[in-house]
Amino acid sequence: MDYLFRFRSSYCWMLVIFITGQVEFGWTNVAAIGINYGQIANNLPSPDEVVPLVKSIGATKVKLYDADPRVLRSFANTGVEIMVGLGNEYMSKMQDPKQAQAWIKSNVQPYLPATKITCIFVGNEVLTFNDTSLTDNLLPAMQSVHTALQNLGLDKQVTVTTTHSLAVLEKSYPPSAGAFRPDLEPCLSPILSFQSKTGSPFLINAYPYFAYKDNPKQVPLEFVLFQPNQGVVDSSTGLHYDNMLFMQIDAVYSALASLGYNKLPVHISETGWPSKGDQDEAGATPENAKKYNGNLIKLVAQSTKKGTPMRPNSDLNIYVFALFNENMKPGPTSERNYGLFKPDGTPAYSLGLATTASPSSSSDGVSGNSSNSGVNGGAPPLPPSSSTGYLSISSATSPVSHTSTVALLFYFSFFIFFFSLILL
Repeated sequence: MDYLFRFRSSYCWMLVIFITGQVEFGWTNVAAIGINYGQIANNLPSPDEVVPLVKSIGATKVKLYDADPRVLRSFANTGVEIMVGLGNEYMSKMQDPKQAQAWIKSNVQPYLPATKITCIFVGNEVLTFNDTSLTDNLLPAMQSVHTALQNLGLDKQVTVTTTHSLAVLEKSYPPSAGAFRPDLEPCLSPILSFQSKTGSPFLINAYPYFAYKDNPKQVPLEFVLFQPNQGVVDSSTGLHYDNMLFMQIDAVYSALASLGYNKLPVHISETGWPSKGDQDEAGATPENAKKYNGNLIKLVAQSTKKGTPMRPNSDLNIYVFALFNENMKPGPTSERNYGLFKPDGTPAYSLGLATTASPSSSSDGVSGNSSNSGVNGGAPPLPPSSSTGYLSISSATSPVSHTSTVALLFYFSFFIFFFSLILL
């Protein structure tokens, strides 16, 4: 009882903060903002108490990593769109259409239409686990789940997709040259064909934080935190980028276009910044987390900043990672500190007040996608490291040699570009 009182009291205080932030920011619509709701913790509030927290940040979409019936019941009649997940451990079983249909009958159908389940993601970053059995099972599992939805008459309201790590890219700089790893294309092409036919989005987990953490002296902090900076120009397209996340998104669009899927929408299924980390985890501070997530939410909410430089007319669909700090996640300290909220419902950092306290300060300014042009005089942003699965998002799953190769290719490409400008 005492816990519930503390939670509700702290929530009321927090709600005032976020409402104040929204009024001063002019957040008239944040329909494209989603939140990842993980539960690897033993101290989280009940799902019923989570609903007002989700609404307080203006999120209208929630991504789960399972199909927890308590959560699905709690979000009934709220209008919040729910994406449920089938973990990698289900891949083999879901190849069987009968088992896929049984799972949907038990975990999805009973909650419709009261709970607005709109998507099922089958597998998390499967293609970069270097597990051939998982890779081989992915598309058949996706197809079986979709067929089951068709048989139950649910395929028009629930789509089927999967999430990917940015490690599926062989090249990400400049964004116009984005390309998938050649070794993954035989697996990706039929998956993309399936998604194109069924109308599901391409989901990518993108973390500019990792690029900064790995190279804090080379990666401009302003560039990854959506703060004012000179930015970078893609020499092939002339498009100007003043934040790394938009570069990552457009690199994915380019990679899709290179395989003939230029109309497939890209959604960011995970992105975030930790508020605490170990000594070797540069940049993991409450201040940086506040700037990244606060500026990102503000940027998406601005009606004048609809898309990326390459896709200015495409809606931004972004799921922030994560709703709570989760105390039972393995790995470095940062893994347990991605949450916007502490388990008692209070903000992990003052996301609303921090920016409104100094609205004219350039240090908290938000960087859009088409301000001044020019090239950043400092060192370039590196290609992104990426999340590697829900249990551990900060450790690499792809081979070290591949990650190092991508980094070296990026450095080489940038410096050729940079010095060519000097010579001119």
